Amino acid sequence: MTKLIKVSLDTPIGTGDNAIKELTLRAPSSGEMRGISLVELGQLKTDALITVIPRIAIPHVTEAEVSALSLADLMTIGVEVGNFLLPKAMQTASPDISKTATPT
Repeated sequence: MTKLIKVSLDTPIGTGDNAIKELTLRAPSSGEMRGISLVELGQLKTDALITVIPRIAIPHVTEAEVSALSLADLMTIGVEVGNFLLPKAMQTASPDISKTATPT
């Protein structure tokens, strides 16, 4: 089962009824990391995050939407993405929702 993490956004993406207030991130597969430097992703480099987040976010977001995230939200998501790169023994305690929720 794929690990899923929910991230509440301080500043929603978009406006009105279509505003995204929360993203669910799923652990990426190795193939989804093609073209992305794992070192840069581990360093939370903005370009690497902007590329990978649309590949693993539910609901789907575009690179333009990720580019518009507040810095605090980008950092929060980046920490969770960085957590996916670590062995289980080294990961911080983010709740894995994959056993309790189904992404919509």
